[in-house]
Amino acid sequence: MPEQTPETEVADLTVVELLFFAYRDFTADPDAILGEIGFGRAHHRVIHFVGSRPGMSVADLLDILRITKQSLARVLKQLIDGGYIRQTAGPEDRRQRRLFLTREGERLRGELLSPQLRRIDRAFAAMREDERRAVGQFLTRMCDHDPRAGAQVSPQAEKGNGA
Repeated sequence: MPEQTPETEVADLTVVELLFFAYRDFTADPDAILGEIGFGRAHHRVIHFVGSRPGMSVADLLDILRITKQSLARVLKQLIDGGYIRQTAGPEDRRQRRLFLTREGERLRGELLSPQLRRIDRAFAAMREDERRAVGQFLTRMCDHDPRAGAQVSPQAEKGNGA
């Protein structure tokens, strides 16, 4: 690992701040939409991952979100009661719960995802393909482990064009 210099420390701090600002802006539009229906970011994450991995188990969702079973149970109940998610018994193990978005859940997911994809498209517009790949590699390396390990990844995400 290269030695930290005053210049690299300033650059690293700039990246930290840019990540804060990017996250703030990336979540602002969905937060406003969710606020209108009394939901928050936990609901958003559940809607997103259930939508991108239809039929995923509750256990898989817990692994992805890294939240407590109690927190997920509360959020899932609200989403199920609101008609956004349905759960079915697993095909082999009837105790296993599989999660799917309803038609209303798909509509909400699209509404939440649309401004985020526009933001990504706008940022990527002036970038070359290798620069886009570098963004994906950077973000993957920021995670404690490869977030896509064991998960279905869309071809767009593989190319660095996904959400």
